[in-house]
Amino acid sequence: MQNKGALLLTTALLSCTTLWAQNTDESADKVVLSGSVQVDALAPTGKQSDGSNEDFRLNSYVDLNASSKYVDAGVRFEYLEHPLPGFESDFKGWGVPFFYVKGKLKKAELTLGTFYDQFGSGFIFRTYEERSLGIDNSLLGARLAVQPVKGVRLKVLSGKQRRYWAHNNAWVSGADMELSLDEWFKALKQSSTYLTLGASWVNKHEKASEDEIFTTPTEKLVLPENVNAWDVRANLQKGGFSLLGEYAQKTQDPSFDNGYIFRKGYVAMLSTSYSKRGFSVLLQGKRSDNFSFRSRRSMSGTSSFINHLPAFTEDQTYALASLYPYATHPAGEWAYQAQLGYNFKRRTAIGGRYGMNLKVNFSHIHAIQQNKVACNQLWSAAYPDRQPNLAAYYGTQGYGSAFWKWGGQTYYQDLDVQLERRFTKSFKLNLMYMNQFYNKTIVEGEGGMIHSNIFVADGLFNIAPKTTLRAEAQYLTTGEDDGDWLFGLVELSFAPHWMFTVSDEYNCGRTNAHYWQTYATYNLGAHRFQLGWGRTRAGYNCSGGVCRYVPESKGFTLSYNYNF
Repeated sequence: MQNKGALLLTTALLSCTTLWAQNTDESADKVVLSGSVQVDALAPTGKQSDGSNEDFRLNSYVDLNASSKYVDAGVRFEYLEHPLPGFESDFKGWGVPFFYVKGKLKKAELTLGTFYDQFGSGFIFRTYEERSLGIDNSLLGARLAVQPVKGVRLKVLSGKQRRYWAHNNAWVSGADMELSLDEWFKALKQSSTYLTLGASWVNKHEKASEDEIFTTPTEKLVLPENVNAWDVRANLQKGGFSLLGEYAQKTQDPSFDNGYIFRKGYVAMLSTSYSKRGFSVLLQGKRSDNFSFRSRRSMSGTSSFINHLPAFTEDQTYALASLYPYATHPAGEWAYQAQLGYNFKRRTAIGGRYGMNLKVNFSHIHAIQQNKVACNQLWSAAYPDRQPNLAAYYGTQGYGSAFWKWGGQTYYQDLDVQLERRFTKSFKLNLMYMNQFYNKTIVEGEGGMIHSNIFVADGLFNIAPKTTLRAEAQYLTTGEDDGDWLFGLVELSFAPHWMFTVSDEYNCGRTNAHYWQTYATYNLGAHRFQLGWGRTRAGYNCSGGVCRYVPESKGFTLSYNYNF
């Protein structure tokens, strides 16, 4: 990334935007400025577990956008020269990695520069930003979205994908189409039935010369320069009922992730839900097989993904419930999720005076069947006395897999029951129980299966009209890994400005380690300041089935957020 050129571009864009806004009279189109500032800092105390000896760690972002009737523009400045612990080494840097100009007409939209997008559920294409994970896989190029006729939406795009402060050499191009049949057929609309059909295509063009993968000391793979992926889907909605079916496939894509095998990739998903007042149910299943899709075949870690495979697990916010989070296994998995929600009415035996909410979630992730094929003949001929290893399967189909058959391992499972009930006008209580199985070997590389039971009590007390006290008590019990954990939190809020938080995460099983945290938060309009001190436990930070390892840290923290 050329920081000097990016800064010049930013300065010019901001100057033009300001002059435009100043010279715009009331009769002309108005220019609206918006943006945000985010700063997260750590001043470590003591030894840093990631080996760094920096006295100050900082992640900072400044976004500025200008929008008008026909043109939008925006830039983002990032300073990550001394990043917070746990991010990949290439994450370090500073500059303007995000900038765009968007032209808008009634039925068309053209974006030049950097952009994010998603086709369908994201199986073959999803670019997005998730700062907590260090993910920004945007494309730098062009994107055109049009609505040529009623009920038809088309998108075409092409560009190179960002990887921290550079862009991968591969070109990523794609097209997406959605048809809203209810806009064509009056009978559907009159019956409040909505049917959408969609289809997508993505191509990755990566030169074979970018990588040399040898099957023997003298023989190397002939890598495909073009990898194509396609996706079809249908979404039906009527009243409180919804049904989504989606299928995606990609051509041979030998990569570091799959051990450079020449096997096609597949994803199939079926999801249905129903809701009415006080009741909801969700049922969904997904099978994925060899569907890691990156813009750089030799890459590992969290960067360079073109697609996204959502995890069919509940996103947990409680500390101990998220101690063992699941990361989607792109090599292949069966994933199931069932969720039930029910609101017991007020003034009933169970609901009490104010009613009670019940939520039950069950998730199960299992391996697919994989039957290893015969190893590479060139490798066998060159090394007749060696047992097959990963390299022995380079250039083969890798394995066979019957669609409906399970493999021999459970990757993850949880049963989560939550109750929420208000007892008085000033007191509300949330209770949760989770029974969890976590295959640490699959997710983290070692550790075996961990079976845990988790109990949570979360109480909210309204002490005064503007004063609230919240307290959490959590307990995780397991016979594996580090054993049992306790967590306690007290949070006192004085609306609308102040909030004070004290917590401790204590391992009462093996290490007897305490992880104290204390924070003071101040809100003033669109500004939010938070100052804290504490010790953070090493572990994984996950969102949507994507995880990053965060090493243990100790010190003072400062956060500042501003939106305008």
